[in-house]
Amino acid sequence: MDLTLLYRGPLASCDYDCPYCPFAKRRDTGDQLRADRAALERFTAWAAAPTDDRLSILFTPWGEGLVRSWYRRALVELSHLPHVRRVAIQTNLSCRTDWLADADPGTVALWCTYHPGQTPYDRFLAKCRELSARGVRFSVGVVGLPEHLAAARALRADLPDHVYLWINAAEGRTYTDPEADTWTGIDPLFPYSRHPHASAGLPCRTGESVVSVDGEGTVRRCHFVPAPLGNLYDGSYRSALGPRGCPLTTCDCHIGYVHLETLPLYDVFAGGVLERVPAPRAADAAPTVTWLPPPTTAAR
Repeated sequence: MDLTLLYRGPLASCDYDCPYCPFAKRRDTGDQLRADRAALERFTAWAAAPTDDRLSILFTPWGEGLVRSWYRRALVELSHLPHVRRVAIQTNLSCRTDWLADADPGTVALWCTYHPGQTPYDRFLAKCRELSARGVRFSVGVVGLPEHLAAARALRADLPDHVYLWINAAEGRTYTDPEADTWTGIDPLFPYSRHPHASAGLPCRTGESVVSVDGEGTVRRCHFVPAPLGNLYDGSYRSALGPRGCPLTTCDCHIGYVHLETLPLYDVFAGGVLERVPAPRAADAAPTVTWLPPPTTAAR
């Protein structure tokens, strides 16, 4: 079967301290880093074992993974396995890029976020140009805050045309139509991010062909639904896989709603769902998104 795994281990340390980030930042202790490394190496060993499944893997650490050697090594090793269709990671791109020379560029990919004020613009842009020169698949994005608008416009002008620049709606922010139009002028797919998507009872690929895995191997349908389906390492999750409606009222994170079957995003991002790279020409036109107002308390 085709199985997508969203892996998030215990790593929580980051070299950035963005004020708008909803994730708690801390400096991991040596013991915590060793625990994260052991958990990742266990997961990598599981993914590397012979299997009839075709795996797609996205690492979504709370902190920054690529400044740690074990994440870079995992991406390189997994990229060369014949049963791994894609291996990708969310990153602030603060790490060096030379390690990618050892990875299979047909399998590895990066989901990169630029955080103005945390790193010089020219340094980040140079890293993006290095990725392009290496033939690595990647997307670049910015959080849609007013103070980021100039940087987003500069990135769109300076990045190669084939590199998709996405804009994430800021946490808890309501956008007026003129504001949304401005961001849509940079990212034609911004309407998908602008509002939470109604999801209660709607069919979603999570829990069937997409699952979330934590450092202990606990499998859940996605990062936002706490109920466990079983454990990855004893195989107990397999019997729980199957079609099911979403138990939450809304979904407002791209790594969640991209899997909703009521949205056309598997077609929009065909071949690049994990790294957020649209199919050719898919990002050229703004979509018409039917939005339902969320309840007073939106499920995260």
